[in-house]
Amino acid sequence: MYGVRERMLLRHLLDQEGRSQSAAAREIGVDRSTLHRWIKAGLLDVDVDEIKARYGPRPPVPTKLDGVKPLIQARLAEFPALTARRVFAECRAAGYVGGYTKLCDYVRTLRPPCPVEPVVRFETPPGQQAQVDFAHCRLPWGVRYALLVVLGYSRLLWVRFYPRQDLRTLVHGLEACFTSWGGVPQDVLFDQMRAVLTRDDRVAGGGLTHNLEFLRFTRHAGFRPRVCRPYRAKTKGKVECPIRYLRESFLYGRTFLSDADLNAQVEHWLATVANVRTHATTRAVPLVRFECEERGVLQPLPALPYASLLWRPAAPRTAPRAGEPPVVVEHRSLQAYAALSGGPV
Repeated sequence: MYGVRERMLLRHLLDQEGRSQSAAAREIGVDRSTLHRWIKAGLLDVDVDEIKARYGPRPPVPTKLDGVKPLIQARLAEFPALTARRVFAECRAAGYVGGYTKLCDYVRTLRPPCPVEPVVRFETPPGQQAQVDFAHCRLPWGVRYALLVVLGYSRLLWVRFYPRQDLRTLVHGLEACFTSWGGVPQDVLFDQMRAVLTRDDRVAGGGLTHNLEFLRFTRHAGFRPRVCRPYRAKTKGKVECPIRYLRESFLYGRTFLSDADLNAQVEHWLATVANVRTHATTRAVPLVRFECEERGVLQPLPALPYASLLWRPAAPRTAPRAGEPPVVVEHRSLQAYAALSGGPV
């Protein structure tokens, strides 16, 4: 409050040092009439703790927006969904010279809030659904693709890295995943068929052929393929997002030496971190929930591995035949070739 410091000094000079009122007022820098008014009102005898500041409301300051507020109110009352940009353009035409930010803030106060429809996520029963995703990962020796498969009920996660993202990788990965689980879920959910038919497959030779090959594999394995659209929890069901968790919890801050080391580390991470943690949604450990409630209801594995009609397993490399001379490739510099051709060295 104004004058509190001066009153304290004046009381000290008058009571403790015995100064005259004129000398004390001169030293503090206040007018003598002000000092006499304070003494008459008894303000010098009031303790500082008892002095309460009294602030009145500030007078309203006119702004550039005041002239167009009736126009904004009328337009939003007639068209509640009118954008702030449209309102700003109409106010400019009406003579408004202020900024867009102030007008947008004012429009936000007038516009009724949109009701937020609650999203009800539902759980799938044990053994019904698994979700498949591919993650694009850049490593020091090149790009690798992480194939992620997660069970919808227990949230048990399976991950393996491959050099390509194609149908052959998908089939090989799903077979390895189902083998590790000891069974096959009823439905497998894919993200917009990108995990089923990739660009490499389309370039290699026809999407229809690869789609038929994939459907043949689904019948062999015994699951129904499902394709999900962009995230809508109420229309496509409960969908997990393991890619971000893989990047933050596993890939970030680790060093890998090769593909074998990468897959060995991810298997150790799955066994010691991902599948033994307490899941934030289910509040249960995925591995425990899988062993106790989901493993027993999975469909049995196929009796034989899948035999593709489009590709054959790669033949193992054989040693050179006896007596066959080895091929030696000789590397020469550009200067050697220039000398042989007779050109400048």
